[in-house]
Amino acid sequence: MLSKITCFLNDYNYDIKITRNARWIDQKCTCDVLSIIADCILEYTQYQTNKAFSINDIWQSKYTQENVVNIFSKPDVNSQFAKNEYDKFFSQPIKLFEYSRILKFLRKDGNSNIYAISNLELLEFISLRDFNALMFLTLYIKKVLTDSGLYGCFLNFFQNQNKNSFKKLKDIFIDFTIRYTPINQSIECGRIFTKILNPLAFELKKYGSRKGRLSDTIITFDELKYNRINWRDELSGKDKLITRYEYEIPEFQEIREKAKVFYNIQKAKKIVRRYNDKYNGGLSEVKSINEKVPATQIHHIFPTSEFPSISDFIENLIALTPNQHFIQAHPNNQTNYINKDFQYICLIAKLDTIIKDETQTYSFENYQIVLNIGLYPYNFDGIFDYYDLIEKLDQIYSIE
Repeated sequence: MLSKITCFLNDYNYDIKITRNARWIDQKCTCDVLSIIADCILEYTQYQTNKAFSINDIWQSKYTQENVVNIFSKPDVNSQFAKNEYDKFFSQPIKLFEYSRILKFLRKDGNSNIYAISNLELLEFISLRDFNALMFLTLYIKKVLTDSGLYGCFLNFFQNQNKNSFKKLKDIFIDFTIRYTPINQSIECGRIFTKILNPLAFELKKYGSRKGRLSDTIITFDELKYNRINWRDELSGKDKLITRYEYEIPEFQEIREKAKVFYNIQKAKKIVRRYNDKYNGGLSEVKSINEKVPATQIHHIFPTSEFPSISDFIENLIALTPNQHFIQAHPNNQTNYINKDFQYICLIAKLDTIIKDETQTYSFENYQIVLNIGLYPYNFDGIFDYYDLIEKLDQIYSIE
């Protein structure tokens, strides 16, 4: 997918000096927000590239209300506070998708911009995982900076990192933005600067921007997310998007966490089902001459109750027929019981799906994580050959 993204970006000139567009990236354009907004767009359009939509359509959809509101602790979409909050939260990522050409602008309808999907494959890829969104975002930032003649300045900073080089780079970016875009405030430029610098710093394992200054440690993945603890509230332990009263209520945090887990699992199941329908004809991933009915069941190979940390890994999910799910995977429909022999079969079948995957939907590294957690204390980190991995699974399950 790396080469596909690069080829896509190379088809366009994103030079800000030409477009004068200040909203090619913005404060809300973090990897986790891009991923969930991409998912909301796909859910609203049902993956149809000819279905038009506005920003308001996306944020008012039932799917958005059930997920974004709870996961990101946003106000209810119908509350008096929602308009300004959601306008930025949805419009900024959608404008990024438009500038990059993943979405296309169709027309104006009153005060609303109407869009449609231009590159379905990339939008799907971004929706899968935060890391996928970060991969796209990093490549996109590099391309825009390169086309605009700024990337060399960033590379110079990464080669010589100190307070002076940081200030110099920030000043260059602010002066450039004010000169070539409608933005005329240095404070706003500085906020956008962080969203540009830190993904690049994370990729290179370098210092970046923290609290408006040069960070004293390398940038971590958590810092690239929107849905993280605000540095001002870290000392108090309070979440950045909830009131102090709400913070005192444990139930609030529990509801929020459950909503996130539920969303991630349902999204993972949706991805597996769509992939299986598209590339496997909707049949079971576990091949059997006696099973020709559609694979309507998405089964956790390692159950959620025992292994919650891998419950939303698509590499831990497999498409099965009802008989396979309720008779073979869970004998006599006892969902709290896992048939170890069939679990082994599912792991081999899932590996076959991953090996044949040419879309990079699945990750062999994530499959190894699933095995490390599901089959602990066995470790699969050093195994890079599929046949060696199968041999190790054979040994483990012959003992079991």
